[in-house]
Amino acid sequence: MTKILLLSDSQSMLNSLSERLRFENFATAEAPNINTATEMCRNDHYDVAIVDGDGKFDNIGELALPTIIIVRKAELESAVEALRKGAIDYLSAPIDMNQLLGTLRALQQDEETTPPLRLRQPSKRTNCATQPIIGHSDAIEHVRNMIRRVAPSDARVLVLGENGTGKELVARWLHLKSSRCNAPFVEVNCAAIPAELIESELFGHEKGSFTSAVKQRKGKFELADGGTLFMDEIGDMSLSAQAKVLRALQENKITRVGGDRDISVDVRVVAATNKNIRTEIERGNFREDLYHRLSVIEIDVPPLRERRDDIALLVEHFIEEICTRHNIEPKSIDSEAIEILSSRPWTGNIRELHNVVERLIILSDDHITAQEVRLYCSH
Repeated sequence: MTKILLLSDSQSMLNSLSERLRFENFATAEAPNINTATEMCRNDHYDVAIVDGDGKFDNIGELALPTIIIVRKAELESAVEALRKGAIDYLSAPIDMNQLLGTLRALQQDEETTPPLRLRQPSKRTNCATQPIIGHSDAIEHVRNMIRRVAPSDARVLVLGENGTGKELVARWLHLKSSRCNAPFVEVNCAAIPAELIESELFGHEKGSFTSAVKQRKGKFELADGGTLFMDEIGDMSLSAQAKVLRALQENKITRVGGDRDISVDVRVVAATNKNIRTEIERGNFREDLYHRLSVIEIDVPPLRERRDDIALLVEHFIEEICTRHNIEPKSIDSEAIEILSSRPWTGNIRELHNVVERLIILSDDHITAQEVRLYCSH
């Protein structure tokens, strides 16, 4: 049974959280302050900590636990700082229990396939569920709110946005916050697979169905049974494959290439594209009936130029993540350097920003200056 350490100086918060979590079959223990919590961690094993905010996350690394923090809306910048220091997620008060339970279940799943959570280094623990969605701009808050509302349902979602905006991350959080979070999350990039192989990739094939089919193979729909199938760049799929995907969505059944037997599947499909699907429909490149099947809910992920207020937070997060990955001490950065980065066009969006930050970390000294930004990021 997952054992949760609750940290808050509010006894009513401790009582209500403990009661609900025990109802959901989690074991709980309570601490009024960080010192008590740290001592409890020395004497007992806990799988995760939930920390009530109000600035108590300066020393969360001492807990040596995956940590979820609870913040007030005005504290979102502090929450991102906590993520940099090792927290795996944050929740705004009042607590969305579906969101909290989704994160806890994802941790339970992760624990089954990894070493005990308390043995991991805090700086590397942000990956035990998935990367956070960084930012507090209105545009990204809208995306977060859409995820919270939509994830608990089984509604199909079409995620729209330019390349590099984080569409896959949105899909992963939709899965993480859903009741399917303990089942597989399977992704397929429809643009990366040749047209003649996409049907085999999605639906599988029987042995001998074509020259290189030396054995039976399950497709992505079967592998995602019970969970979520993320179909990235679905606008690049051939019309013949679109027709078979439409049938799978209508009937919840697939047929392997070369097979004659229907196979029932229970899959939630989240699709994504950087194309204007309505334009593709007008050009005859995309089936309108499939579009309506996929787009029960649409989530538009904003380009980075529409959320410039988030760039400073993203840069700080990337510095922490990249320095950890390269096993070097985190570097500081000038406010003027941040201003220059915030003014760039970022046609490649967050992916481009991540690459630029990594380049600066590798080429700069201990402190990233505005001059180095101009020197290394001029192209």
